[in-house]
Amino acid sequence: MAILEHDVFMSDTLRRVPLTELQNRLLHFRQAMDEMDPAWQMAVITDKLDMYYFAGTMQDGALMIRPRDMILWVRRSLARARNESLLPETMLRRMHSFRQPAEYYGNEKPQAGVYLDKKHASLEWLAFFTRYFPLKEEKDLGPVLAGLRSVKSPYELDLMARAGRIHEQVLGEEAAPLFHDGISEAELAVQLYLKMLLRGSHGVARTNRPMGEDVIGLASFGKSALVRTAFDGPGGTGGTCVAVQSIGSAFRLLQPGRLVYLDIACGVDGYNTDKTVVYYYGDLEKDPEKKRILDAYAYCLELEKATAALLKPGAVFGAVYDTIMSGFRPEYEEYFMNGGRFLGHSIGLVMDETPVIAHGVREIVKENMTIAVEPKIGLPGIGMVGTENTYQITKEGARCLTGGPQKLMVVPARARV
Repeated sequence: MAILEHDVFMSDTLRRVPLTELQNRLLHFRQAMDEMDPAWQMAVITDKLDMYYFAGTMQDGALMIRPRDMILWVRRSLARARNESLLPETMLRRMHSFRQPAEYYGNEKPQAGVYLDKKHASLEWLAFFTRYFPLKEEKDLGPVLAGLRSVKSPYELDLMARAGRIHEQVLGEEAAPLFHDGISEAELAVQLYLKMLLRGSHGVARTNRPMGEDVIGLASFGKSALVRTAFDGPGGTGGTCVAVQSIGSAFRLLQPGRLVYLDIACGVDGYNTDKTVVYYYGDLEKDPEKKRILDAYAYCLELEKATAALLKPGAVFGAVYDTIMSGFRPEYEEYFMNGGRFLGHSIGLVMDETPVIAHGVREIVKENMTIAVEPKIGLPGIGMVGTENTYQITKEGARCLTGGPQKLMVVPARARV
């Protein structure tokens, strides 16, 4: 099939993943595979984020890695793959089905020692694949991929630092002037999203689940932040409708005396930071729940500071959680994290990478991991208070990429202009 000219974007509009970055990732992958299973013969990757991680492009196809070679087999679009990826063209090949890879590998097709990403490989995909690659068993590639992605390179850290600066500017400085009587959750979320997009955010919040979606994050007013969603996070929203549990409602309007909970995602060139800020809209001095709100908020700031202080190379994620929770104030236990049992999570190409800060997690904190710390407390009848920031683990400890926690900001009520 001929490659059509309109399939190709102008090269000067692209920020490609450097070739040295791709080469280093492949080298580290093979080293990890050799250490785990010296007899491994092939790894097959179909998740678009892992495809981007190793090849610098997202396509409909499969990335097939052997100890001696790697080929990205592309259904659509080979022209785009060649334009976006800095891999040699010999590593980018067209496929219509798995017949073409099967013919290419011929008698060298492995039946054992084949690793698949079981988290993202559907039963339908597996049927297509095994029609041409019959397997004696399927081994799970997921742990290796998660381990590699959890430690960031200088290139990745630079992108996350850029995302963090956008996050700090928009949520920490530019959100409050948008508040006014009658603005809806959805309108506020979209306005903040636009500001991030215009400053370089890539404009989507990806999650670590095959069917996961978070769209752009959420804005919640008052009690709507307590409405639990199917996503395993502390913040909530009624969503735009029953079918979309994100963004916020176009019909829930801001009124004086409400907390404004903002968890709007930001990322640059695929790499995300996570940040949550909470504002009080109106006159807090007149609110009969003032002390309850301020005490819970101050405790969340204390928890974030204490958790971040423990995130040093060599610490154990589960032990960090247990240390913090051993002295947890019992009056907040029922609604801490809105029912969740964690203090934070790794972050990168998706919002909810692993490992997480939770009981029983045995993974070790390593230098150049990136972790979002997010202690939050639900206040029945009021809303959600709390904080969230993304940290890079350095030799000395955790360094914040998103500006750090801020005290509860009070925004005076005002009429719509």
